[in-house]
Amino acid sequence: MAMVTDIGAPVRVLSWSERSEPEAMYPDGIDGAVAEMLREAGGFDVRTATIDDPDLGLSEVDLEWAEVLVYFSHVRHREVDDATVARILRHVQQRGLGFLPLHSSLDSKPFQELLDHPGRLPGWREDEKPSRVWVVQKDHPIAAGLGDGFVIPAEEMYQEPFNIPPPDELVFVSSFAGGEVFRSGCCWYRGAGRVFYFQPGHETYPVYYQAEVRRAVANGVRWCAGR
Repeated sequence: MAMVTDIGAPVRVLSWSERSEPEAMYPDGIDGAVAEMLREAGGFDVRTATIDDPDLGLSEVDLEWAEVLVYFSHVRHREVDDATVARILRHVQQRGLGFLPLHSSLDSKPFQELLDHPGRLPGWREDEKPSRVWVVQKDHPIAAGLGDGFVIPAEEMYQEPFNIPPPDELVFVSSFAGGEVFRSGCCWYRGAGRVFYFQPGHETYPVYYQAEVRRAVANGVRWCAGR
């Protein structure tokens, strides 16, 4: 059964991470950083979970409660078992759970299965150089308040070709110091659910503290929830 939502109620968000991020940069994990930005934005009811919680923090009860799952993984992708992946896919495709994978989560099992792609890039680079995030669909709800785009002072470079099916809607494209470009804000519809992949957010840089990034994530959560 598709999700029935009171559009006046806060968006229920499960913010999940594998907790491989350095505590010096994200003392409460990236799940905590996302929860903080959403609570600051207002209009969200947020719970956090990690891979070390019972049922990997992604139990039937956890997913049934949520309208949107924000997901950050980096080096522990394969620890998420197939039964958990199947549970996420069922909630997205059949119930309308929104799914928002961040940055290196492009290599996560749920993202790969939802898009039927291998999650591989030809290269990346950690050089602490800026990235320019360009807004390419200004009338999209995820781009609200972001103008022509913004600069992230230090970001990990990802480059094309990004092995994904063509996005149903492309919101952001990023450029990097070496001339590389990357589709950094991609939307898909999968069954009853919505998926938004957002590239910015290397775990050793303070990307998730930047105002424009926080706005983009909050906008993305609202879009994933159909708000």
